[in-house]
Formats: sequence, structure tokens, C-alpha cells
Amino acid sequence: MGRGGKSANGEAREGGEQENKAAWLIGVNNLKIQTFNLPRLGPNDVRIKIKAVGICGSDVHYLKTMKCGDYEVKEPMVIGHECAGIVDAVGSEVKHLVSGDRVALEPGISCAKCHQCKGGRYNLCPDMKFFATPPVHGSLANQIVHPADLCFKLPENVSLEEGALCEPLSVGVHACRRANVTPETTVLIIGAGPIGLVSVLSARAFGAPRIVIVDMDDQRLAMAKSLGADETVKVSTKAEDLDDEVAKIKKAMKSEVDVTFDCVGFNKTMSTALAATGPGGKVCLVGMGHSMMTVPLTSASAREVDVVGIFRYKNTWPLCIEFLRSGKIDVKPLITHRFGFSQKEVEDAFETSARGGNAIKVMFNL
Repeated sequence: MGRGGKSANGEAREGGEQENKAAWLIGVNNLKIQTFNLPRLGPNDVRIKIKAVGICGSDVHYLKTMKCGDYEVKEPMVIGHECAGIVDAVGSEVKHLVSGDRVALEPGISCAKCHQCKGGRYNLCPDMKFFATPPVHGSLANQIVHPADLCFKLPENVSLEEGALCEPLSVGVHACRRANVTPETTVLIIGAGPIGLVSVLSARAFGAPRIVIVDMDDQRLAMAKSLGADETVKVSTKAEDLDDEVAKIKKAMKSEVDVTFDCVGFNKTMSTALAATGPGGKVCLVGMGHSMMTVPLTSASAREVDVVGIFRYKNTWPLCIEFLRSGKIDVKPLITHRFGFSQKEVEDAFETSARGGNAIKVMFNL
């Protein structure tokens, strides 16, 4: 939780209020629902009753290894960052929200002072405080306190679950902006996991006329097709299959690949992206599977293929909400499993997400 907070080891809160509970990551495969004391409400803060929280792959990484990328959980931490809820109280300076408003929460609090923040790329802030990125607490809790300007009011026809999915959807939207996807841009997406699927939805909303997606899993490919992908190509993990698979991708696209999103981030997937993308095209690395890769950059460079990266997102919530309000994007089919907020259900939900299979987005309803 961006503003702090701590475990009270089950002690009751002052004033006879119902104590605030949260899902704490204690150790490897060890989640416990425990009391979570909130900080005082600042003048520019709101207190939110959390109602919907989705499980992200990073949450599962932390549960299984206590690590994700360069981040390591060294002390108990509240998990979760894809969330929406109902405003319960507002700070004295908050004018745009009132108690009872339904809101989606952007989970990262930047410093607003550094070179990156002042330049508009606040997602690259070195002092970012991001839900459930150690040591900052997350949002799988009954209530949290968060800056009001990071809480976005939901239209009547957008549910709280959809509001929570603005977070993963933001990754797809930011990727489309970084790669300049337009109605003239053909798009290849590598990986049909949750981020690959929101990339399909985003690319279509940005007007991409043709979208091809590749994956190893037939079930995921079928889901991608139902969400709007024009063609699917099944691939393997074998490097020796790459040339044949690139040929199949080009045949499926029926024209040059203008933009490729690698939503996996492995040696083979990035090599596939570089080989399949047409001259003058762009490869956007979205997934972060391998920290080090050996890929054929020279041949891609000779075709002037640009490589861009993304890290999280910036200024995406208003557009995501408008896509949902207008019906241009429907994220509801991504939610495959729902759980409540008990000790057993929290454990079962994370195991369901970790198993994969037909689970795409696992959602908590609080």
C-alpha cells in the first residue's frame, strides 16, 4: 500500500472499528490474512474499500520464490496491485471524488520531482512506490489509503472487476503507444498469456487492421481468436523450428509485419520477433522472461527494424476506462475464475493462477 501501513498481528483497531485485513506474503508459498493498519488520511488522499483484485504473474512469482526480476521480498508484504473499489473517505483537499464513488486505482506513486517525472515519463521514476513491489505494500486488503489523483472514477456501465483490469490492460495500451500502432499497422503478438491477450484487445482498439498471435497452447490461441485475433500460429520451444515458424507467421499475416509485440521475452521469442518483422518495422519487448538474451540483431538492423521496450505504463487509465465504457474493449472474457477473501480462498486462488491451464485472470471479490 503506497502510503505505508503495518501488520498489527491481529490486534483490534481503536474506536471499535472493524479491523482492516490484508493478504500478507510471509514466505515462499505462505500467504496469511492478517490485520493491516492504515496510515492517517492525508489531505490529498482517499480511503478505498477494495472490492476487486486480480492476480498478476508477478504476484505468483513473489509467492513461489519471494523474488521477481531484481526485486526481492525481505520482510512480510501485502500482495496485489490490480484493483478497484469504492471511496470510503476523502482528504480535505480532494475535490473530484466523494464517498461512494467507484474507482479504478493506478498502483504506482511517483516522486513527481525527478528528471523522468518532470519529463512526463513518470513510469521510469527511480523512486516509484508501486503496490506489492518490495518493500511497498499492495492492495489485496479490505481497505487502503491512496493518492486521490491516482483513483479514476468508473462510469456506471463499467464494473469494479473491469476497473481492476485497467491495470493489465494499461500494459497493452502503453505498448501500442510506444510502437505507434495505427489503422495502417499490422501487428504480430508473441505469447497468448494475459498480457498477450490484452495486447490483442489494445491493438484492435487502436485500429490495427490485422493481428496474428503465436503461442504453444491451443487453448490460449483459441481465446486469442475469440478476442479478435485474425489468425493464430502454433509454435514450439525448439530453436531449430524458428525459420519454419517465421514462414508460417508471414503467410498468416498476408503482408509485411509492421509491429511485433514480444509478450514473453525469451531468446527464441525475441529472435522470432526480429526475424518476422518487416523492413522498417518495430519490435516492442513487453515480456521480461530472460534478463540476458542472444538474438540476431545485425540482420534486423540491416532492415532498420527498431527495438523498443516498455516498463509498466503512464497516463493510461482514462483511455482504458473510455475503451471499456464505449465497448471498444471487452475485458470480461479474461476473467476465468473468481474467489472470495478468506484464508482458504486466497490460497486456492493463487494455486489456481500458478497452475495455469485454463486460468487466465483470477479475480478476488471482496
